[in-house]
Amino acid sequence: MTSNFIDYVKINCVSGNGGAGSRHFRREKHVPNGGPDGGDGGRGGHIILRGNSQYWTLLHLKYQKHIKAQHGVAGEGGRRSGRQGEDEIIEVPLGTIARDAETGEVMGEVTEDGQQIILLPGGRGGLGNWHFRNSTNQAPEYHQSGDSGQELWIILELKVLADVGLVGFPNAGKSTLLSTVSAAKPEIADYPFTTLTPNLGVVAYRDFKSFVMADIPGIIEGASEGKGLGLRFLRHIERNSILLFVVSADAENPMKEYKTLLKELKVYNPELLDKKRVLSISKIDLIDEKQIKKIKAKIPEDLPYVFFSAATNQGIDELKDLIWQNLER
Repeated sequence: MTSNFIDYVKINCVSGNGGAGSRHFRREKHVPNGGPDGGDGGRGGHIILRGNSQYWTLLHLKYQKHIKAQHGVAGEGGRRSGRQGEDEIIEVPLGTIARDAETGEVMGEVTEDGQQIILLPGGRGGLGNWHFRNSTNQAPEYHQSGDSGQELWIILELKVLADVGLVGFPNAGKSTLLSTVSAAKPEIADYPFTTLTPNLGVVAYRDFKSFVMADIPGIIEGASEGKGLGLRFLRHIERNSILLFVVSADAENPMKEYKTLLKELKVYNPELLDKKRVLSISKIDLIDEKQIKKIKAKIPEDLPYVFFSAATNQGIDELKDLIWQNLER
């Protein structure tokens, strides 16, 4: 499962060289003083990043370490321009960011289907000698060589686009929730780290509305120090509108788990704490009303929350309502 989801690749990209302009003079039987007619060279091919909604991973680029665009073709006599080098288009899933591997600078990000970003432009084609004729030099020898293309190591990093990101410890019930409210079929088992890659599901809501929910691998205390699966997959909730915290009702201290999750998020990226948060307490079929009241007493007043059970569907509609209310604000 892990091998099929690739969200980070580093590739060497080279755009095409521009073709040289032509140094050529007319040679026609009845034109004794044929002038310059050298054509222009063609532009080198671009390296282009293009969004494709049919992709959800960078797996297709995992073993493609070098991507080169075609060179432009040199110009010819008769003012014929050389052919433009073919662009090299890199198809990527929506939510992909391109960075300069050396400086870390963001070169662009793709968020819409069909959106195109020129990462490396091809070299400009050279001008033929026809352009350099004038009254004092009617037979110019000069013509331009084409400009060289560019070469750069580029990092492509995928950040899954979703409205709601699930945050919780392993076995908190995130995958079960996603499978209950959507058609997604994440692996579910009674051992930690069942979810090894992000899973997406479209959640149907009232009046034909819907929203996208993403389940990422569970966090554990010390994840920011590399324990468990670490924080690698947290990039996938950086674009989410809402963070839905899922803590298990039968945990020893559910609110302590919530605070631990907040701490790990803060270490990874403090800006994540500025996002809207909704607290959901799962597996309430495993506790009684007295325990529910005890948990409620410790929930901050300004934190929206809901209790639910994916096993019995209790509270599922209320959870959807709460999410939608926060998405609309």
